Amino acid sequence: MAGANTLDFNDASFDQDVISSEVPVLVDFWAEWCGPCRLMAPTIDALAAEYNGKAKIGKLNVDHNGNTAQRYQIRGIPTLLLFKGGHVVDQRVGAVPKAEVKKMLDAHVA
Repeated sequence: MAGANTLDFNDASFDQDVISSEVPVLVDFWAEWCGPCRLMAPTIDALAAEYNGKAKIGKLNVDHNGNTAQRYQIRGIPTLLLFKGGHVVDQRVGAVPKAEVKKMLDAHVA
């Protein structure tokens, strides 16, 4: 379903894939039953292709990866968390326009 450059994050490898990343990482916390999450999917896929090599962009299904969702106190989805250097540096809750997500990324991508 996801685009070729869109990563699939999970509880087991979250620290390695996201926290230890050398580049900024945008994580889309979502669920299959969430309408606004489905609306965000094409935006996430497009940005994953656009920022390929500059940032990691992917999704984490909160129904299948509850530990990570709980760790970051995800209470509403979709939630976008931008990690840099192992820390959350920006976040958005709800479906947001592509331009808004680009602004988040551009502030932290070299």
